[in-house]
Amino acid sequence: MRDRLAVVAFVVLLRAPFLNVAIQGDDGNYLGAAQYAQIDPWHPTRYRFVFQGDWVSMRGHPHPPLNVWFQAGLLALAGDIREPLFHGAYLAFSLLAGLAALSITRRFSAHPLLAALLTLSVPAFVIQGTSLESDLPFFAFWLLSVAWFLAGRALLASVAMALAAMTAFQAALLAPILGVWLWTERRSWRAGWMALAVIPGVLGSWQWFESSTGGGLPAQQLLTYFQQYGLQTLLNKTRNAVALSVHLVWMLFPATVLLALSWRRWLKWNFLTAWIVIFFAGALVLFFAGSARYLLPLSLPLALVVVQQSVRLAKVTMGFQLVLNLLLAFTNAQHWNAYRAAIARWQPHFEHRRVWINGEWGLRFYAESAGALPLVKGQAVRPGDFVVSSKLALPVAFTTGGGKLVTVEELPVRTFPPLCLIGLGSRSAYSTAARGFLPFDVCRGPVDTVTLEQVIERLPTLTYVPMAHPEADHHLVSGIDRLEDGRYRWMSKRGVLLLKGAGRAAPLEVNLYVPEQARGRRVVVTLDGRVIGQQMYDKPGVYKLVTAPVAHGEQAVLSIEVDQTFQVAGDQRTLGLILIGAGFAAVR
Repeated sequence: MRDRLAVVAFVVLLRAPFLNVAIQGDDGNYLGAAQYAQIDPWHPTRYRFVFQGDWVSMRGHPHPPLNVWFQAGLLALAGDIREPLFHGAYLAFSLLAGLAALSITRRFSAHPLLAALLTLSVPAFVIQGTSLESDLPFFAFWLLSVAWFLAGRALLASVAMALAAMTAFQAALLAPILGVWLWTERRSWRAGWMALAVIPGVLGSWQWFESSTGGGLPAQQLLTYFQQYGLQTLLNKTRNAVALSVHLVWMLFPATVLLALSWRRWLKWNFLTAWIVIFFAGALVLFFAGSARYLLPLSLPLALVVVQQSVRLAKVTMGFQLVLNLLLAFTNAQHWNAYRAAIARWQPHFEHRRVWINGEWGLRFYAESAGALPLVKGQAVRPGDFVVSSKLALPVAFTTGGGKLVTVEELPVRTFPPLCLIGLGSRSAYSTAARGFLPFDVCRGPVDTVTLEQVIERLPTLTYVPMAHPEADHHLVSGIDRLEDGRYRWMSKRGVLLLKGAGRAAPLEVNLYVPEQARGRRVVVTLDGRVIGQQMYDKPGVYKLVTAPVAHGEQAVLSIEVDQTFQVAGDQRTLGLILIGAGFAAVR
């Protein structure tokens, strides 16, 4: 009982300073699905949201909906999303994980409390416990599954495994890990062997339910996104492997380094080493971003190995990790809290104007909660609108409909001490290995800069718009992408430009290139809503479409439309043809 109370006190003290931390990371996606679940509780993953400028479905998210259902229940009870309430509720998962860890360590160590507290001191547990993502629920159910299975309680272990399976797909790795223990310790336990079938059975049943009720297979949607965004490319898998190796070493530094140097002395094939080897090998295969939170289930067997080798080393490691990881958690909280503060500061602008959000994570959550609309690729933003953007969060390209962006306020996001898990110029792989391979980094400059801009009206200055012209962007209304190779731009199905009037009737000229892979062949040109000309092109090549002279006013809206579009692997854009220039031909 004393050890249990010590674990409870440790967890409560660890979480108490972060009960009001802002929404962060992918929390907003889960919360959006929880809101959707108030309408369709059986299918919360059919929630759709904008990700990096594209509309995507939560059905392709790499986590089944248990975490969403939990949040949906909290939302139904509370009536609104309140950070302290939600973080307080998630404290239960940290407590379950801690008590389950203690139950397991009592079977393998003469110092079970030390091993359990060392498990709870790793970076991912300290830092990720401040979020509402699925990592802590999954970790809790994973450890409960192991604890009850080792205790011979097959029914309870099966329930915990079912909950783990509905929280994260990597729960499938439990079956071979527990299978090793079953084979070596209780080979004749039939109920145990039957329990190992629970996870594939639950995952298969959920896939069948979603498909049979008209939603399609979630696994198929996930594979589609893997392909669409190139998540399982060789480059990403290599980065994932390097980053996970770094996180494995750093998880219980410096103990892991000393153990690695003396691996011949401690490395023996048993349940703990099988747990480490099987899960780490599975992580290399399953994951793609190299995040530290992926390896959270390895914290307990690693902690047990460290305590078995040296109690003193375990204590030194725990002290070092606690101090550093708490500092990282505090700086991480400062980063996300800054987004909440920025939106609160700009709230008055949301009341009378249309506001767009060009960012991700907590910034998007708070902006959309205040009434902002998500920007999709090629979105036309009108004069008078506001745009909230982040330099860090992969902002998407949009057009201003002939207007000009003017900065209203720019807020740098800084942390103290200057430690960061993600940030501008950061080489940290804590969340993703796309920027580097360090477990964390020192960011002396801003970790992000969030900006509030307004689109003011700007009259067109060009009668003919070459795509390479310095002022071309100010004339693009929608459907025309960024400049490439210094001379052309891809157009989607319909590209719209704003032109200065020629002062008299003049022909329109559209210079375009139809690439070989393009499906579109018929091009229709419209001016101010009237069809002016159209042309059919039978083969690829560079073409000039010239119309008869047409009358117009001081400004004119030119629309170029192609009959078919296409996509290429690794590119999320919908492509029509290539535009080189367009406008009034007589006054170029």
